[in-house]
Amino acid sequence: MKRARWRTAIHGVAVAALAVGLAACKPEATGTAAGVPAAETAAAATATATAAPPVAAASAAAATPAAPPPAVAAPVGIPAALQERADALLAAHRQMIVLMTGERKLDAAEKRAVGAVGQQLFHDMQERQRALIAQAGDMADPATVPALNALLDRIESEPSWFDADRLAFKEFLGELSTRYGQAQSLSGLKLGRRASEDLAVLAEIEQAYDRELKDVFGRFAQRGIEPKREKWADYVTKLQGLYSREQILKDFGAIVPYTQAPGGAKEKESADAREIYGTSLPAKTVVLTFDDGPHAKHTDEILEILKRYDAPAIFFQLGQNLGKLDAQGKAQLGANGAVAKRVLAAGHVLANHSFSHGMMAKMSDDAVRVEASETETLLDATGRPQSTLFRFPYGARNEAKLTTVEALKLRSMLWTVDSMDWADPVPKSIADRVLAEVDKAKRGVILFHDIQGRTVQALPTVLDQLVADGYRFATWRDGKFIVNAPKKAAPDDGVAATSGDTLYRESHALVIGIDKYAKWPGLHHAVPDAKAMEQLLVTRFGFKPENVTALYDGEATRANILRALNEKLTDGKRVKRDDRVLVFFAGHGSTRKLASGRDVGYIVPVDATLDNLPSDAISMPQLQEVAEALSAKHVLFLVDACYSGLGLTRGGGPQGSKNFLTDNARRIGRQMLTAGGADQQVADDGPGGHSVFTWTMLQALSGKADLNGDGVITGTELAAYVAPAVSAIARQTPAFGSLPGSEGGEFVFALPTEREGLSGDSLQLDAASSQVNKRIDQANEQAVHAAAPPKATKAGPASPAAVEVVVKNLEGADTKLTMPAAAPLAPRVAAQRANDRGLQLYRERRYDEAEAAFTEALKLQPRFALAANNLGFVYFKRGKPVEAARWFEQAIDMDGSRALAYLNLGDAHLQAGNDAKALAAYTTFVGLAPKHARVAALQAWIAAPDAEHRPQLPPTNS
Repeated sequence: MKRARWRTAIHGVAVAALAVGLAACKPEATGTAAGVPAAETAAAATATATAAPPVAAASAAAATPAAPPPAVAAPVGIPAALQERADALLAAHRQMIVLMTGERKLDAAEKRAVGAVGQQLFHDMQERQRALIAQAGDMADPATVPALNALLDRIESEPSWFDADRLAFKEFLGELSTRYGQAQSLSGLKLGRRASEDLAVLAEIEQAYDRELKDVFGRFAQRGIEPKREKWADYVTKLQGLYSREQILKDFGAIVPYTQAPGGAKEKESADAREIYGTSLPAKTVVLTFDDGPHAKHTDEILEILKRYDAPAIFFQLGQNLGKLDAQGKAQLGANGAVAKRVLAAGHVLANHSFSHGMMAKMSDDAVRVEASETETLLDATGRPQSTLFRFPYGARNEAKLTTVEALKLRSMLWTVDSMDWADPVPKSIADRVLAEVDKAKRGVILFHDIQGRTVQALPTVLDQLVADGYRFATWRDGKFIVNAPKKAAPDDGVAATSGDTLYRESHALVIGIDKYAKWPGLHHAVPDAKAMEQLLVTRFGFKPENVTALYDGEATRANILRALNEKLTDGKRVKRDDRVLVFFAGHGSTRKLASGRDVGYIVPVDATLDNLPSDAISMPQLQEVAEALSAKHVLFLVDACYSGLGLTRGGGPQGSKNFLTDNARRIGRQMLTAGGADQQVADDGPGGHSVFTWTMLQALSGKADLNGDGVITGTELAAYVAPAVSAIARQTPAFGSLPGSEGGEFVFALPTEREGLSGDSLQLDAASSQVNKRIDQANEQAVHAAAPPKATKAGPASPAAVEVVVKNLEGADTKLTMPAAAPLAPRVAAQRANDRGLQLYRERRYDEAEAAFTEALKLQPRFALAANNLGFVYFKRGKPVEAARWFEQAIDMDGSRALAYLNLGDAHLQAGNDAKALAAYTTFVGLAPKHARVAALQAWIAAPDAEHRPQLPPTNS
């Protein structure tokens, strides 16, 4: 190892910028962390770059792959698979640093989320470590030693790495040193000696970073002036530029909600009911526990340390590390079975930690039963006395899984002091943390792991100090400490949103579209524009079909339009005071200048001539007369035509009202929005076969024009969204205002609650339309101004502020439109709004923003199954099936009746190469939705799961 170069770097030489990218780690998401309800633990997190698709591999670690560093090519001599595993291990190490930096300053909810995800990341790192060691351990292959030397070259001298990065390979180097230190070949012996030298330099690096790493992982406050460690700060800053804690949490299926449900105190009061925490231990008494063994090396080292201090301990062991069961269900102990027997011979307790360390909260009851009972069989084969202890991996369980384990006469033991040896790479800070936490609690169960060297190094320091402080060590005998299991929160997907049903008695519309003029030039998109508006009014905003009059092409004569306006809409028996009326016209418009110099605008019917507007067209004064004659409370004219002479008054609704809808109901509203002014032409070639004006309006009414976030779109908000956007992308200036007789009332569109669960059937805009929508949103971001931008807090997102937009009137002057600030929203309503926004963004292929919106929904409402499914599908769409599966599983956990979540889960598992899990998910889906279009193909594969019948997956953007 190039020791001189490393030592120079340790003492302050600038280190090159990091080039290795984020590799997403993918173990399962938690259901419940130790002593914490699932709704809190599985709560958690955004800035993310699109990760590379997962790499396939045969090892266990490949089940949770990490994207290789994109910026660094494989050095000559390193096999691609070996480099991928090494880079994935480094990425996980870096993620752990980011996850834990500042952890002691987090609030309780964030600490629980970080702790739960951190343990998953730790076990993911262990899998990667094992896979890397297994790949490196084939001494019989002559290519192995050269490949490992090439890898060590990179570990020692990769210029883009910080020295702290190399700590990720400490365990790996230790294994190489042990395995090749007694190799039979000269090249193998040299490799072993080289690994030993590297370990010595790592010890120097560890010592140099000791204080900084202790600060990262320490949970206790420090006193005095803390010196700045620029080099460590640089390292952390670089890593935080690659990943964020929130994104790491979210990739593991956890989002921290804004608010926590009450009940923590009550849970603590009932802590002696079922599970064992050690909270009832006598003062100055602790129980030492070690998880995930037995380990061929480190378990024996821990036994030697415990013997020196005469300290008993409980070892929670994994069945897969003990051996396996044969076809008759008989235990066949492996090599580590002898280690387990030595644990028993030393007087310690062997206990059950499941077979595979899987996420048992996500398993079926039968799978949990198999995991626990098979491990019991293997533990019994070691000759242990009867034990009733069980520890859920990650501490994740729910009521059903706890009951299943109890039916096997097992009791759950968790912990009160987490050593965090799974996260902290420095033994001294592990020891300091344990001692500080024990000093605060004065008692409890301490969680360690007997599968890594850092714990072996930290343990003597811990025991020395505990003995010096007069602590005693206890073990589990005769069932003394039992605590109550936290109750799992009930699914809560009933997210309410503002309803428009009570705003108006009835809704009426006249929709006109003309492409095929007799005398005027033909148009291309006016009829599709009008039909799209008709469909939107009926399907989205609750207009009854019988209350919508549609006139297309030849039907839209002057006589028919005036008859519909004057007879249908002004009929007092049909249209009442508490109704609303919308008139949409797409066609030609024209302006006539009078002798006085005043302009008069016209809409042009299908049968109008070119030279006689007064008699053949319908003038603005006529429309004003109709508007005044209508008895409806609110009237809105939407005119996709360009002309002037409207005689509009200044627009804008009631400002500063705390109860906008109530106040607005008392005011008459007569509003008009047109596509442009005189001497302008409508852009008739917008996206989706629509004019630019109508396309933008359709997007606005999808929810985007709710500028103040109150769940309704007013006529003013519609104009404030549409006008700047159309002006930015087309050579026309939409005009908006109120007609004479208006009293300041606003036409209101109440946004419906979206219930769509994303799946492969969900429609998306084409790329060109998505780009236009992004330009539209950018134009609005520049045009919209908040009077006093509020700030989000830990308690929740910022409340909407009053919104101001400046648009042009027909005379070319600026007109300021003001939307009053919305009243604060309940979390459920705000969550639904965020979910709806995510759906809009998904349809536009804006995946980063969609992910952020669904994340916001889950922060506001942690058990929002629809948002969990939708977030999962965004992951799936981006080619990240493992993360996607976690969120689909959470959606199912929240609401097991969601058929689409099972379909999506099957697709995610199939994409990840896990056919068995895909079959199980598809089978459940077929049972829940037997009439779905994909059922026939899925049934064929379920019956014959071969390549010929393999289902075709929805496309991804990976």
